[in-house]
Amino acid sequence: MKAIIERCCGIDVHKKQVVACVMKGKADSEPTRQVEKFATTTSGLKKLQRWLQQEGCTHVAMESTGSYWKPVFNILEEHFVVILANARHLKNVPGRKTDVKDCEWIAELLRHGLIPGSFIPPRNIRELRDLTRYRRKLLNMYSSEKNRIQKVLEDANIKLGNVLSDVFGASGQDMLEAIVEGRGEAKDIANFARGRLKAKREQIQEAASGTVTDHHRFLIEHMLSHMRFLEEEIQKIDEKIKQHLEPLKEDYERLQTIPGVGKTAAASIIAEIGTDMSQFPSSAHLSSWAGICPGNNESAGKKKCSRITSGNKWLKLTIVESAWSGRKKKNSYLNIKYHRIAARRGSKRAAVAVAHTILIYCYYLMKYKCYYQDFNFSELDAKIREKRKNYHLRCLNRLGYKADVTDADANSPPC
Repeated sequence: MKAIIERCCGIDVHKKQVVACVMKGKADSEPTRQVEKFATTTSGLKKLQRWLQQEGCTHVAMESTGSYWKPVFNILEEHFVVILANARHLKNVPGRKTDVKDCEWIAELLRHGLIPGSFIPPRNIRELRDLTRYRRKLLNMYSSEKNRIQKVLEDANIKLGNVLSDVFGASGQDMLEAIVEGRGEAKDIANFARGRLKAKREQIQEAASGTVTDHHRFLIEHMLSHMRFLEEEIQKIDEKIKQHLEPLKEDYERLQTIPGVGKTAAASIIAEIGTDMSQFPSSAHLSSWAGICPGNNESAGKKKCSRITSGNKWLKLTIVESAWSGRKKKNSYLNIKYHRIAARRGSKRAAVAVAHTILIYCYYLMKYKCYYQDFNFSELDAKIREKRKNYHLRCLNRLGYKADVTDADANSPPC
């Protein structure tokens, strides 16, 4: 196989050190190899940068090993073409596993152009990605604290969750504070009910009659305090996200025209895929990268059932959440598509199919800088009715019947 890069370097990345192999030589000749080891401190990586520049390297490749590749990438990205590779694409022959062999193998693959590079967004998008992912982590912690409080209430024989749809709403928060402070009995706690909950005071009084101890009050007090702290932190993160989205305001607003894509989802989508769609040759490539499309499972000419592939879990989670929300908009294409697939394949598969459609919309809206416009519902409804009519006619023909179809009168009752 002919080489296409004359001066390249393969790097085997570890926590404390990196092992680099430089290959130099013309495409039609055997290359020379030089292997060096460098520390992963900033000074050590600077030495690596100077060494590669002295050797005249133009391309550098390395595995995406945890987060250890990031310091190396930050130092080298301005001076070389850095290719970050998926470790699954760099598997070597078993029995040849050493650090030196690994870096030589990476350099050999890079020299022949056999390493597909991973998508690495620019720095401003990477910073936005850190913020949106950290925000989701904080929300997960917030939900975990809610679940812990529910467990403590169950242990104290407090059954507020059986009566209140949201224990952490305005009324529920007042009741929890009253329980923590030990103010009054169950009847007094029921008086904190607001709005429609006033009609359930008797049920609330019965649910609030438990065996609360000082231990329970201590736990609930600190959990509520942690929840308030998390709320403040999430608000700070939201403000920082807004600052990062200011230069991307048009794309941010453009994505929100898609049904189901709100402010939080739009920010997460931009953080994961950026705004430059030239990184993805087509919407199919983006769907495959996100892991939101079916995988290939074929053997002996038979296509078997295949699940969606593994991909960007953060983007997948955001898109599927948007799909569950977007399916609720009536007289929309996403609503029709969801119910059409759910009737045959189930609600979860239908939600993934709608998520796939939303991701395709995101791709084309940011590629062509346009806004989402839904289908003409009357025309779409007519197409669906025509398709169903033809399907039932084919079924009758297979059963040996011939049917003449005429439009029913407008005043005639429906079937």
